[in-house]
Amino acid sequence: MSVGDRDYKQIVRDAIDDLGEDIELKIDAKDPNTIYLNESTRCLRRSFYDRTDPVDTEQTQFNKVLGGLFRKMKSHSTMGAYDMTGGLTLKGQADMIREDVVLIFRSIPRFPDNPIPVDILYVNACMWMFDKIEGVIVYITPDGKEESFVTNRNQKMFEEVIRRAKVLHDLLARKKDDPKAKPPIVEPSLDCLDCQYYERCYIRKKQGKQITISSLFGKFGKEDTV
Repeated sequence: MSVGDRDYKQIVRDAIDDLGEDIELKIDAKDPNTIYLNESTRCLRRSFYDRTDPVDTEQTQFNKVLGGLFRKMKSHSTMGAYDMTGGLTLKGQADMIREDVVLIFRSIPRFPDNPIPVDILYVNACMWMFDKIEGVIVYITPDGKEESFVTNRNQKMFEEVIRRAKVLHDLLARKKDDPKAKPPIVEPSLDCLDCQYYERCYIRKKQGKQITISSLFGKFGKEDTV
């Protein structure tokens, strides 16, 4: 859509990009003593590369804006923190807290049969940070439909997140002293398929050769004769 010399679609895209940058959680890559929940609950290798050798990746406008908008909304919570040993701090932010219930909102193409493990770890850690015993994961599809999963606080899951935060911290500190230090181990999952670092962990993605109708007929169009 354009009127005269103006490209209004590009104007809208730029505005959404600016909004995404404004609401995006800012992580100080030079501060290994502060680890964030979104880093310690997902693949540690991905979090490691995001800090040490990042590759930009495009997100859909819906995914880019939704999560940050909820974080910017007025709620009963602010950024939570949990102090660990050795001066290490784990930080995380709930999208909303209502009636002593922690809520996080996630955009998703289609509803899962069960809550996604990363989201369970995240909301559980938020419950410990904000001293709440119930949490809700709200999944929202691009057409505006929502489905929720309720969970209770679990200590062992929180201890696992703390352990992962310490592992990431140690590897980041080692990388700072030794540029050749190894990244975290590979954590295979379906998320690997869309990860911008796929080729650093596995083989290069195979580039499929485009097949056209003319090429097919050129190869198979002639009948064999006896």
